[in-house]
Amino acid sequence: MACQSCSTSDGSAPKGCKNNGTCGTDSCNKLTVFDWLANMSLPNGETPFDCVEVRFKNGRKDFFRNTEKLTLSIGDIVATEASPGHDVGIVTLTGELVKIQMKKKGVKQESAEIAKIYRKASQKDIDIWSEARDKEAAMQVKARELAIVHKLEMKISDVEFQGDGSKVTFYYTANDRVDFRLLIKDYSRVFSTRIEMKQVGLRQEASRLGGIGSCGRELCCSTWLTDFRSVNTSAARYQQLSLNPQKLAGQCGKLKCCLNYELDTYMDALKGFPDFETKLKTEKGDAVCQKQDIFKGLMWFAYTENFANWHVLNIEQVKEIIAENKQNKKVSSLEDFAIETVAEPEKDFNNAMGQESLTRFDQPKKSKNRNKNKNKNKVSSQNPSEAKTNGPKLNQGQNKPEAKPNRQPNQAQDKGQKQNQNQGQNKKQNPQNKKPIIIKKNENKE
Repeated sequence: MACQSCSTSDGSAPKGCKNNGTCGTDSCNKLTVFDWLANMSLPNGETPFDCVEVRFKNGRKDFFRNTEKLTLSIGDIVATEASPGHDVGIVTLTGELVKIQMKKKGVKQESAEIAKIYRKASQKDIDIWSEARDKEAAMQVKARELAIVHKLEMKISDVEFQGDGSKVTFYYTANDRVDFRLLIKDYSRVFSTRIEMKQVGLRQEASRLGGIGSCGRELCCSTWLTDFRSVNTSAARYQQLSLNPQKLAGQCGKLKCCLNYELDTYMDALKGFPDFETKLKTEKGDAVCQKQDIFKGLMWFAYTENFANWHVLNIEQVKEIIAENKQNKKVSSLEDFAIETVAEPEKDFNNAMGQESLTRFDQPKKSKNRNKNKNKNKVSSQNPSEAKTNGPKLNQGQNKPEAKPNRQPNQAQDKGQKQNQNQGQNKKQNPQNKKPIIIKKNENKE
């Protein structure tokens, strides 16, 4: 952050100014406007525009008239007109750009309903304002408890104190109308202030509270989006998105506002497409559209008798077949027009780590026991005498293999000779067995 009060203390984590969006240097604001005319001077004889944009808690902005002709700049804390008393806010925009903002929000420049700025806030005004802001969190918890006691189906989403502490505004959301007359009496008795209740929609609640969306960025409604247009499920259908409410709904529980961002592009691209419900008449039978790629200009058709096989056609080919059908003529088959393969565009980037592959983790792991199995197969293929020599080394007392009883007396001598040969080979191949024996003899001589 550019705010000095939000700077890091030990270089690891920001301290945080804890002003809840009322940062004095105007760096933590939501929906800020860059004053690109700040360094430009007005022509001779021109007076600066007398209206100023002032921001309050959670991005709430309003326009006030500078009747006292104070020299104001962005970031100044001012005391503004309110009913009753006065409110305290921060100047966010001055000069000629205020005219554009007023025109954008539908506020007339010559309207007599525009409130005025009393003065620049003194230190006493700032102290009262900060003390009132510190009470808001505890007051919100108590207000929710009282609403539960009265069994009202409403949610207290935010609490805002007026700058002089004479009035408290409770923002709530509810599906139906709520009779909160008894609740207001309890609020005024417990909090000892003037109470005002304001109902906001779910989108307005999300814009006031803020948050992180599924895209990983801050919510559009809390950063730059000012008007909330209605979003329909038809926007998802035109963009060929799955109608999954968990993916299409935002944090407010309504459809995401970003569904409208690319809708116009899709609508323009769909103008050149034939109707999705168009049937193509061929000699093999009627064909129905199953899928379409809007930006590649492709359509997939399948025969009504066989939906398993799809055929890819260009828009021009589909229009050609439709023109033939209008003349009561049938084409031979879709195979005469179908595209066998659709060439994909080559990728220009270097794939060093394979990060664009969605199946890079689906490949089976190599088993560690393959080498062991190969060794076992080699040993089993060898003769039993060779397997013994390749086996693990035996101690001195285990060099002699156990004699197995043989029923055939004629083959006993041959096997005995082979065993003696194997013992001799083991002694030659295992020189380690001789070394400890030689060392023992030398010790006895000494």
